[in-house]
Amino acid sequence: MASGSLRNKKLSKRFNPNPKHNPPNPMASPPTPSNYRRRSSLILAVFLIFCVVVPLGISSNVLWTKLKYGPVSPRIYSIEVVNEFPHDPEAFTQGLLYAGNDTLFESTGMYGRSSVRKVALQTGKVEVLQRIDSSYFGEGLTLVDRRLFQVTWLTKTGFIYDRYNLSKFNKFTHQMNDGWGLATDDKVLFGSDGTSTLYKIDPQTLKVIDKHIVKFNGYEVHNLNELEFVKGEVWANVWGTDCIARISYGDGSVLGWILLPNLREELIRDGNTGIDVLNGIAWDSNRNRIFVTGKLWPKLYEIKLHPIKKQSRPGVIEQLCLRPPHNFLRT
Repeated sequence: MASGSLRNKKLSKRFNPNPKHNPPNPMASPPTPSNYRRRSSLILAVFLIFCVVVPLGISSNVLWTKLKYGPVSPRIYSIEVVNEFPHDPEAFTQGLLYAGNDTLFESTGMYGRSSVRKVALQTGKVEVLQRIDSSYFGEGLTLVDRRLFQVTWLTKTGFIYDRYNLSKFNKFTHQMNDGWGLATDDKVLFGSDGTSTLYKIDPQTLKVIDKHIVKFNGYEVHNLNELEFVKGEVWANVWGTDCIARISYGDGSVLGWILLPNLREELIRDGNTGIDVLNGIAWDSNRNRIFVTGKLWPKLYEIKLHPIKKQSRPGVIEQLCLRPPHNFLRT
């Protein structure tokens, strides 16, 4: 921008249209039509050069800034617990969503114990429960209109339920390698299969219409698990960590990280040694509330995010939030 302004000032000095700053030469010959044509051609040529060179100068500045400083780093957030709610400590949480009126829907896993349930936020009470066949291990869950979509682990099978009574609408087959997480923006489904791939799925045909590899600083973010759509981003639990990745569904880039190790650590200090990993994100879009929980956790938390302003040491996110790939289909 500075170089463009400088060029602009120089050109204005050389070609000032104000006659009093460019007094005529009394010895000069009277102007002729050919002189006018040559002068007009010269002005036009300079104008064209100005139009080309200045934008190039601005673009080169932007490019040099990117090359010198690199891309803007994703934001890192800590959390503040705003509220705590009871949560079924027997629920192996795999999918979680907020459906309004202080109501949650939850998908739980484990063979012989998998279910879809309607839960009262304030009390943690399970109001309606639909168990699934013991041959299936429940995974991610999302809601589109009155239909609840659930996927299952180690299969390409999913189920659709009526949100009002949890009766089964249908059984479907999806195109992901496995069923882990589901979320929606009310237009399409977003899915994860435990790899670094984020899928975009048509809710009518259940066909994959787009997919991206999720990356942070050039590294693939493997083991994407439970998903939630929050203010234009896809948020994903990274299995085996206390991290949530905030992902651009447009290209799979990581926009930010939420660090939540204090939740699990506090539960363990309180004697809850049987808990499993952080898993479960729900978003109340009307009141801007974020809820999180984990597998076999006795509490569900409403949290608020706080940007970490202090620059973290290099490699801290790679150490805390990135894990090597694990292909469960081969184990």
